[in-house]
Amino acid sequence: QVQLVESGGGLVQAGGSLRLSCAASGRAFSTLGMGWFRQAPGKEREFVAAISKDGGSTFYADSVKGRFAISRDNAKNTMYLQMNSLKPEDTAVYYCAATGLYYATSPRTYEYWGQGTQVTVSS
Repeated sequence: QVQLVESGGGLVQAGGSLRLSCAASGRAFSTLGMGWFRQAPGKEREFVAAISKDGGSTFYADSVKGRFAISRDNAKNTMYLQMNSLKPEDTAVYYCAATGLYYATSPRTYEYWGQGTQVTVSS
């Protein structure tokens, strides 16, 4: 069983930055493909970014490409999401997720989920 705990959310003005962290335990971190998803009120959960087991490959939703950066530190069992140039439409609960696949972008392929962290961007 994998446990995931997100941190780093908060309130920020438009144009600002935040860095989210996701700490994993319960399984060797390097055996997990990891991803970030978000869900705004009244909307479905959507893909944000994913990173392969070894960190060698990254993938982004078009809406965040060029503004967000996903990374991982396998020695620290932690994944990160650096979010820059934040917009009000980025407001959502952000979830980290883990899969046994090398990487994945569909939420259906992720087996483990964190509890989420709120990100609010004011205009």
